[in-house]
Amino acid sequence: MSKSSTASPRPALSKPEPVELVCADGQRLQAHVFAARGEPQAQPVLLSPATGVKQHFYWRFADWLAGHGYEVLVFDYRGIGLSLEGKLSACKAQLLDWGRLDQVAALQYLLERSGADQALLLGHSAGGQMIGLLPKHERIARLVGVAASTGWFGGMRPAFALKARLGLGLLIPLGTRVLGYAPTSWLGLGENLPAAVARQWGQWCAAGGYATNAVRLQAAADFHAQVRTPITVLYASDDDIANTVTVQDLLRTLPAAPSVAHQIRPDEHGLRSIGHLDWFRQSHQALWPLLLSALRGEALA
Repeated sequence: MSKSSTASPRPALSKPEPVELVCADGQRLQAHVFAARGEPQAQPVLLSPATGVKQHFYWRFADWLAGHGYEVLVFDYRGIGLSLEGKLSACKAQLLDWGRLDQVAALQYLLERSGADQALLLGHSAGGQMIGLLPKHERIARLVGVAASTGWFGGMRPAFALKARLGLGLLIPLGTRVLGYAPTSWLGLGENLPAAVARQWGQWCAAGGYATNAVRLQAAADFHAQVRTPITVLYASDDDIANTVTVQDLLRTLPAAPSVAHQIRPDEHGLRSIGHLDWFRQSHQALWPLLLSALRGEALA
């Protein structure tokens, strides 16, 4: 009997509703909403992607979460996936825009659609690192940051830090000069990025504090000290980017927010690895109840 005939079929994915978001600057973003099934929860979930990761990567998890009663919106930032308009080399998007404009538009749409006063923010990596740039941060009832940290080079293992510095500080800028966009896929860093996104990414990671550097370098409005949203960060013990040092570096930028961080070991969940990205893969569904518990505000062991 062939391997394909014995493999368990993947469960059917519920069809999400495509929607278009309009940012304050007129930029349009493409998003999808997974309708809640079962007993409805009071607060919807905004699922914000990691840098260079398309929304489709999260669809299986979003559908699973919708099955637990949550309305879930997942979107592509400007310059990424379905939200890319025209050629990538012509895209003027900044990493700063992803927080102060794109996340804000997604949050506003979700609240208006659901009629809820607040939403839950489930942010993967960069998606959980920019709440200090959001003027309406008080509309977020809870932030669950998955592999969320500052990505500070100085907090990484020396070998990986060297790779990151060379990649974001030398190789990617050289490639950008030739191509007009950042060829981050060359280094396995997700989708290729708009030039300004990659440039700011490198700047923010070179110094501690991540998005606080936008205040210093790009004169961005700063709400970090005002955020009081409860924060839970989950990161894997084998993650080269989000580790104890870089996670705490993120949490220190939000001093008024009650926060807790949990390091998760792959072997404790029957997995060989988790890393920075695998949390949302169907192969790692054993981790999803942890994310659900964090969204509910339940204590994690």
